[in-house]
Amino acid sequence: MRQEELICIGCPMGCNLTVSEENGEFTVTGNTCPRGVDYAKKELTDPRRTVTSSVRVAGGTAVMVPVKTATDIPKGKIEECMREIHQLTATAPVRIGDVLCENIAGTGVALVATKNVEV
Repeated sequence: MRQEELICIGCPMGCNLTVSEENGEFTVTGNTCPRGVDYAKKELTDPRRTVTSSVRVAGGTAVMVPVKTATDIPKGKIEECMREIHQLTATAPVRIGDVLCENIAGTGVALVATKNVEV
């Protein structure tokens, strides 16, 4: 039997979860909403995170633009994702939602701008 202690990030409550897994069956305690059960199962089987960072901008009113992955990516791909982000340079103008990389770190997830940068 495998048992883990987690703090749920599925909602602002931050519940202390205890997750037990035996023969592929999960038991979750400590959650105050159903999101805790989903979060705990996902965290033990396929942990993922949304990555936020910034990318250099050429010819803009700002030298950097904040970015994020459009959805969460496998936790094991974060380092590779960051290496790719550090190699990118966007050209102004940049608009919120512009895709700066369509397939960051081979995850199939887009990297998008989260702020406008004017020329």
